[in-house]
Amino acid sequence: MLRVYYGGSFDPVHNGHLAVACAARDHLGAEVFLLPAGDPPHKTATHATAEMRAHLLELAIAGQPGLHLDRRELRRIGPSYTVETLRQLRAELGPQAPIAWLIGADSLRQLHTWHRWRELPTLAHLLVVARPQAPVDAAALAAAAPEVQALVAPRWRPPAALTESPAGAVCLLPLVPLRPESSTELRRRIGAGAPWRDWVPAAVAAEIERLQLYRDPAVILTTPSQSDRP
Repeated sequence: MLRVYYGGSFDPVHNGHLAVACAARDHLGAEVFLLPAGDPPHKTATHATAEMRAHLLELAIAGQPGLHLDRRELRRIGPSYTVETLRQLRAELGPQAPIAWLIGADSLRQLHTWHRWRELPTLAHLLVVARPQAPVDAAALAAAAPEVQALVAPRWRPPAALTESPAGAVCLLPLVPLRPESSTELRRRIGAGAPWRDWVPAAVAAEIERLQLYRDPAVILTTPSQSDRP
């Protein structure tokens, strides 16, 4: 069976993340493993601790068949490089196991900035999720990242092909409509006291409230029932 790995800071997890994970599970018949990063090298410091982000992610996927939390990157000392994670997975699962690494189209356009990025297709398939304002057609990708376009152009395959080989293909995951959520905007809404609870599962919203995560101390918040009222 295909195993899909979905890495990210998940700071915090939101319904868009879950929709992507479920789409990969449902379209591909795959087991999906979500990996919160301990020290994401491409971003500034995270806004919640690694264990807290993993805790919220665990709450978000509770009861979701086929979705699993993988904490391996939290145990790693230093930056969470995807190539190192994939090497570890490949050593554990063997050379013939089909593995896909799930990334957003915006991340694909920046793939050339990743550590040892050219090695990624030798270790796993790349499963790309369409994102607003990040087209990945040949012309757009060539304009944004010609090195990436040169690497992926001969590798595009339909999603069904991912189980036919252990690595090497690049596929686009169907996701219609495109998800509007982002962790950056979610943090902004929480900090500003703007409506945000419909962007996350109820258990995640309750835990964010209980622990007062992502709050801006300079903002005087209304009660929870008032702040989310239209």
